[in-house]
Formats: sequence, structure tokens, C-alpha cells
Amino acid sequence: MKSCLGILLAGLIAAPAWAQSPPIFNPGAPGAPSRIVSAAEAVALSRTTFTPGDVQFMQHMVVHHGQAVEMVGLLREKGTNAKVKLIGERIALSQEAEIELMRNWLADRGQAQTMTDMHAGHAGMNHAAHAGHAMAASDTPIMPGMLSPDQMQTLAAANGPEFDRLFLQGMIQHHQGALDMVDDLLAQPNAAQDPMLSDFASSVVADQSAEILRMQSLLSDL
Repeated sequence: MKSCLGILLAGLIAAPAWAQSPPIFNPGAPGAPSRIVSAAEAVALSRTTFTPGDVQFMQHMVVHHGQAVEMVGLLREKGTNAKVKLIGERIALSQEAEIELMRNWLADRGQAQTMTDMHAGHAGMNHAAHAGHAMAASDTPIMPGMLSPDQMQTLAAANGPEFDRLFLQGMIQHHQGALDMVDDLLAQPNAAQDPMLSDFASSVVADQSAEILRMQSLLSDL
């Protein structure tokens, strides 16, 4: 009679193919064959498939999300509409979680989490001039969709229904800027090939597009 250990080993050896982990293939260079890699190797490889544009996008989006969270902080103090407050809390929760994700993504790849020049690298966002005249720094958003210092001061000075209206208008602008940033990223050669970044960019488009529609509906009811 076979021992229990022998039976167990025989069962493992005879396990069907579908019960085993599927192989992970790493594509080779043009003309070269693919090779099978371990799960650990696949994770390591995913952390090398990023471009300078990817890094800049994540660094900038950390700051972009940060202002949205700051706006919700003002909403808690100055807003009065329950529905506006509810969508604001949802925005803050999701963007705080995404800030942590982006910071971890940058740290895992040995990249700085902040940039000194926040104006660089955003095509089509030349806020430095208006009608041929230089704009004051207080009128200039740091990046697409973000509220300028003047806009933030106006928002902070408002209260009640006026604040709710300015918040929705500002957050719609903010979200649209995030969508523009994703478009700018995807227009760059070889950008967003990193699996985590690609999933994040897709989530930004889906979630913030839906939130824009909700906020537009709320704004029309105020």
C-alpha cells in the first residue's frame, strides 16, 4: 500500500495543466523570440517600462490631485448643499488614494515625487500670455485645469450657495484639465506602456468624465 505522502506526490505530478500557473512571456526584440519569465521578473520588468513623460505626468498629477483635495477641504467649511458636499467627499477619497498610488509608483522606480518646474511639458497650455500681454502670476494656473491663485482666493472668500456654485465650476475645470493631461501623455511616443500607469490613466478618464457629468447636473440645479 502506498504511503499517504506517496499518494500526495503522485497527485501533484498528475495535476492537470489548467491547475498550474500559466507561463508569463516577455516579448523579445524585433526578430528575437519571446522568453518565459518568473512572476518576480515580470514585476521587475514592469518597473522599467516608463518614459520621462510618464514620470512627469505622475509628478504633476500628484500636485493636480492635491489642489482638488484642498478645494474639498474648503467645501467642508463653506459649502451648504448636501449633494455638492457628498460628491466632494467622493472626489477627495478617490484622489487621496490615487496620490498615494502615484507616490508609490514614483518611489518604486527611484523617481522624485516633486518637480521644481511645474509649468514644463504641457502642450497647448500656454497661460503666460493673454491677448498679447503677459498675465500676472496670480492669474496663472500651475498646470491644465488647476485653479489660479486668484481663483483659489475667490473660492476661499465665498460662502454658502455662492461657494457651492464656484466649487462645482472650479472642479469641472479641474477634472477637464486632468483629462487634457492624459491626452497629452497618450500623444507622446511610447508613453503609458507601464501597466499600472496605463490602468491609472484609464481610471482617471472614466471616473473624472463621469464626475464632470454629475457636477454639471448639480450646477444646473443650483
